[in-house]
Amino acid sequence: MINSDVRELYAAGEPDYAVPPGATILEFLEDSSMTQREFAVRADISTKHLNQLTKGLVSLSPDVAEKLEKVTGIRSRFWNRLEADYQSTRQRLQKTRDATIYDKWCKSLPLRELLKRDQLPEEPSDKASRWEQLLAFFGVSSIEAWVDLYEKPAAAFRQTKAFEAKVGAVAAWLRLGELAAQAIPCEPFNRAGLNAEIPKLRSLTVLPPEDFGPELVKTCARHGVAVVFVKEITGSRACGATRWTSPSKAIVQLSLRYKSDDQFWFTFFHELGHVLLHGKQDVLVEAEREANPDEPQEVEANDFARDILIPPQYAQRLTSLRSIPSVRTFAREIGIAPGIVVGRLHHEKKWPHKNGNGLKRRFEIVEDFKEQG
Repeated sequence: MINSDVRELYAAGEPDYAVPPGATILEFLEDSSMTQREFAVRADISTKHLNQLTKGLVSLSPDVAEKLEKVTGIRSRFWNRLEADYQSTRQRLQKTRDATIYDKWCKSLPLRELLKRDQLPEEPSDKASRWEQLLAFFGVSSIEAWVDLYEKPAAAFRQTKAFEAKVGAVAAWLRLGELAAQAIPCEPFNRAGLNAEIPKLRSLTVLPPEDFGPELVKTCARHGVAVVFVKEITGSRACGATRWTSPSKAIVQLSLRYKSDDQFWFTFFHELGHVLLHGKQDVLVEAEREANPDEPQEVEANDFARDILIPPQYAQRLTSLRSIPSVRTFAREIGIAPGIVVGRLHHEKKWPHKNGNGLKRRFEIVEDFKEQG
């Protein structure tokens, strides 16, 4: 994360001792008891332009320097030298500030993991090269652009959770998802078509990942949604995310941070709920299934996933499930994996968390899925 002192550098700058030539004009006005209006008339420049000169908002041109010589008696080369010194000092101070900002930015990002995943070259590894490599990785030309596109969504995610997530790690994970999604050709988004595929997508829960993974990606891509599997970056604590790269293409990104099938499928349908129910402007990042989410969008997405996996007409029977065989029978009857039923029983505290875990299947992106980032 670009921490507060870096943000303050952007907002106010470090102490800047570059003095504009206009400061000398102000001294002359004070010494000669002349108003800015009179000086502007004598120099044949507008009062507005003079005011901007005194504040360093515009450059002092050679033409104006000659006019100042006639009014003040101070040679034009003196004014030109003041302007040159001012611009030189400004550039030097700006480079110092930029170096400080970029250094802090680099330190906020998971460089080692990006190197390990072959997202950055090993060499050159000097600071200036790393800055350029990171800008290229994120596809931005400046840190300001990075803040708008990546830090703000990641920071919003961090602030809504009870734990500490590293914003730089979240931002890098989101970017890996974008890059993976670029490799998935999608038809334009079709809400009705995607809704119609939900029964099929739900039926995939009973299949092993090597079978349901490709089908999940292919089915969603037909309706404008790129589903990508990107292993969690240390410190991101993200298990899912949804955002739109264009009005016609959405990304559903899954990390399998929680590796059981109940968590995976709940997260997938939660993200799909965001795609189908909510707008196209927000970047929504999820950490885990929260018992009492604060945001209305999260409540709606939770309810969507819950009711898709175990529809309300079946949910009332959950309290009658007392044994592993009864869970298997119930899951087979409603057409979902038994681990999902156990996850619901755990979440609603109908079963102790130690019971039924043997019915949950465990997934690993590296082994079970083709990792895309």
